[in-house]
Amino acid sequence: MTTEPAIRVRGVEKSFKDVRVLQGVDFDVTAGSIFALLGSNGAGKTTLVRILSTLLKADKGAATVYGFDVAAKPGEVRESISLTGQFAAIDEVLSGRENLVLIAKLRHLKNPGAIADDLLARFSLTEAGDRKASTYSGGMRRRLDIAMSLIGNPPIIFLDEPTTGLDPQARIEVWQTIKRLAGLGTTVLLTTQYLDEAEQLADRIAILHKGTIIQNGTLTELKQLLPPATVEYVEKQPSLEDVFLALVGETGESGETDTSPDDRVDAADRSRKELR
Repeated sequence: MTTEPAIRVRGVEKSFKDVRVLQGVDFDVTAGSIFALLGSNGAGKTTLVRILSTLLKADKGAATVYGFDVAAKPGEVRESISLTGQFAAIDEVLSGRENLVLIAKLRHLKNPGAIADDLLARFSLTEAGDRKASTYSGGMRRRLDIAMSLIGNPPIIFLDEPTTGLDPQARIEVWQTIKRLAGLGTTVLLTTQYLDEAEQLADRIAILHKGTIIQNGTLTELKQLLPPATVEYVEKQPSLEDVFLALVGETGESGETDTSPDDRVDAADRSRKELR
């Protein structure tokens, strides 16, 4: 952790022909934190990530990643980051372990097998390591994709819409993975269109709308922008997510649930009767 921002963006603009996608974007990302770039489709989130990862050049403005200017020192930036796109970039013909070994070899790292085994363990994929990636569930594929991104221990990782197309349980698995990354000191810049995802994960949230940051702050700071809520005592109603997880249960590494369906339904019923 340093006082210098891990990512700094100032006045970044980008247009494609007559379409202005980014119109002067500014923000800082603290090292070791999770920063969520929240916006609807077409807001410019992916364009900004592509600029920060040196895949695209900005028309105006400046940005630094890990202290390196993205325009002047793209090579150093690429050595400092990893990028996970909206769709898992894995080779389905290979096993999970073989995918990891391949990336370690491409990065010219020593002991690629040991690196693969360590990541399989960290991401709860050891038992599935020798299976073809084509047999993996959505959550497993995304965890493998993120594991591949961490080979070489990059200090900064960009996650562009990491839970797109995943079911509720797989989303939670990915959320837990992202929280562990930040807990170990990795800086995470996350783009998402899901409000609950930003609320669950982010230390700070920047709302990107029509190419500009219209608000940037912690969840508490953003909530304070609205008038104080009227306090009422009401019966707490479970969300659909509460019901779903109560019925199917959260699985551990072995894939077995800890409680019976009846116990989980009883727990859901108790939560519904609590007053807040």
